Amino acid sequence: MHVTLVHVHVRPEHLEAFIDATRANHEASIREPGNRRFDILRSIDDPTRFILYEAYIDEAAARAHKETSHYLTWRSTVEGWMAEPRQGIRYDGLFPVP
Repeated sequence: MHVTLVHVHVRPEHLEAFIDATRANHEASIREPGNRRFDILRSIDDPTRFILYEAYIDEAAARAHKETSHYLTWRSTVEGWMAEPRQGIRYDGLFPVP
């Protein structure tokens, strides 16, 4: 399984708009054939910090996600709202076994 944790720090004045745009991306992403999970997490200690937990069956499915219209729309919409560039950290999913 191909897992990426995307760390996002949003400017406070864009929080609600970021959440709305990210919800739309989430709802479309979970319908992708290679998607296993697409969780959106928000820090309890700092509500401007998020982690997007993206799990796909393989690297090809994860790459395909980055070519979808919903991802491209999300990326261009939220880019200017971030307090710093988002950071994606790649992991190999060991369990559960797909």
